[in-house]
Amino acid sequence: MRKTARYASLAAAGLLAVSSLTACANDAASSTSDTGSGGGGKGENVKIMVGGLDKVIYLPAMLTQRLGYFKAEGLNVSLLSEPAGVQAETALVSGQVQGAVGFYDHTLDLQVKGKSVESVVQFSHAPGEVEVVSGKAAGTLTSPKDFKGKKLGVTGLGSSTDFLTKYLAVKNGVQVNEFTPVAVGAGPTFIAALQKGAIAGGMTTDPTVATILKQKAGKVLLDMRTPEGSQKALGGPYPSSSLYMQTDWVNSHKDTVQKLVNAFVKTLKWMSTHSASEIAAKMPADYSQGDKTLYAEAVKSTLPMFTDDGVMPKGGPETVEKVLKAFNPNIKNAKVDLDKTYTTEFVDQAAK
Repeated sequence: MRKTARYASLAAAGLLAVSSLTACANDAASSTSDTGSGGGGKGENVKIMVGGLDKVIYLPAMLTQRLGYFKAEGLNVSLLSEPAGVQAETALVSGQVQGAVGFYDHTLDLQVKGKSVESVVQFSHAPGEVEVVSGKAAGTLTSPKDFKGKKLGVTGLGSSTDFLTKYLAVKNGVQVNEFTPVAVGAGPTFIAALQKGAIAGGMTTDPTVATILKQKAGKVLLDMRTPEGSQKALGGPYPSSSLYMQTDWVNSHKDTVQKLVNAFVKTLKWMSTHSASEIAAKMPADYSQGDKTLYAEAVKSTLPMFTDDGVMPKGGPETVEKVLKAFNPNIKNAKVDLDKTYTTEFVDQAAK
């Protein structure tokens, strides 16, 4: 069985920065790596692009490194960060990196474009996304039925937040040409757009959500950080953040992929037995931006989205296909081979 992942966010230009928890990974060139792993730096070198290292939905990437699990597998892993999952996907397809941490849904999108990529370990069974609305627009934007005529923030055009926003619109009787998606990134740029009225609302993740609520810049309209929230909004489990890779590379580097999956599965199990505060304490100090309590709360709010074994949730790929077919004409009119968008080969072995 196979599966894949993908995610997105694009920083908007010209918006004033607002103090926020999300700052560490906003630079496209930011990176972190294990050095000297595998005994004096002799371990295998692997580059992984993350669609926002400091986003809680992608927390397993940095946490795995911080726990030393990559090194324990004999890997020198460089974690690179782009503000948008779309850019992470591009880096993968162009061969700049060997893996991408992003949303699974883009494996389907890429397949119909002739690209073969697959999820090798699934971090989540819910999107971890939240639709928020500004205080000023709260009176006229009370559900997705009110999206018509509104400017709505997404991390990037063509991103998973863009995909999910369009699905929620269509599901509630609003056509995709009846509202305007605006690429505003995450963190400071998203919050600034909300406060300045550039968007009436939008879709984002923690720690941006936690910051918005603390600053009273907006309120939650729809919460998809839990499996229950995913079921209510999307009609089933929605596998989102994952490690996905080009299928050809996976098939020719199975030993390396197995080591990566072993490390990530170990992290997911560790997360399932530790508190949000303990998890937050393992992350880089600047992720909390001076407010450790708020950052721990952001982690706590998002924890329900994660799997504890890296296995694709039953029915998850079918939910993703249903969502994408609702608004994406390329996928709607194409035959998608879901079995080629993910594989359980490596998580099955890791479980042993």
